[in-house]
Amino acid sequence: MSLETRKGTAMEDPGAVMVDQLTSVWQRYGRIALGVVGAIVVVAGVAYYTVQQNKLQDNLASKKLAEADMLFWQGDYDRAKTAADEVAKSYGSTPSGVDAHRISGDAAYWRGNFKAALTEYKAYLSRNSSGTVAQSVRRSLAYSLDSDKQYAEAAKLYDGLVGVFDRESSAEMLASAARCVLVANDKAGAIQRYQRIATEFGETSAAQAARVKLAELGAPAN
Repeated sequence: MSLETRKGTAMEDPGAVMVDQLTSVWQRYGRIALGVVGAIVVVAGVAYYTVQQNKLQDNLASKKLAEADMLFWQGDYDRAKTAADEVAKSYGSTPSGVDAHRISGDAAYWRGNFKAALTEYKAYLSRNSSGTVAQSVRRSLAYSLDSDKQYAEAAKLYDGLVGVFDRESSAEMLASAARCVLVANDKAGAIQRYQRIATEFGETSAAQAARVKLAELGAPAN
């Protein structure tokens, strides 16, 4: 090898080679990386905007629903239902929008409009079917079915609520179910429920009434 060749090889800059390699990699993959980063930024921005908008919407819905709730407790059921219906319609995707169906149902029930109450309670439960509030709405649904003379359906719900609340409430649910099935000419079903109240919930206020009903039906208390 000549001196000139050896000199050129020895003076080749390793750093320059690395720069050339990095430049080549960047030219090959840089645009892709920028695109990925840009997409992440856009998605994060949309997510943040969505969260903020949802918070704003729920805050507005919560304020309007509080007004409907206040009207309900003041006994102004018509205006309470109208206000709750507006919240459900305008903010249906928010938690307050869902809860508006419950208040609308309560207002309809106390106005004696049981079919409207049924519609609203079912709408609530279709969106929120678990938890203490949902169980309370399910009980209100049972009362509405009962009041609307849909006794068989009401009895099913009453039976399903036994053991959900306190013992007094459980005995009340059994007594209501017994009354419903008795109206539906299911004497045996009524006796079975009244006997259960007398034996399993003997300390409750419903127990004595259950014993009286059993005597009227000619059945033993145990």
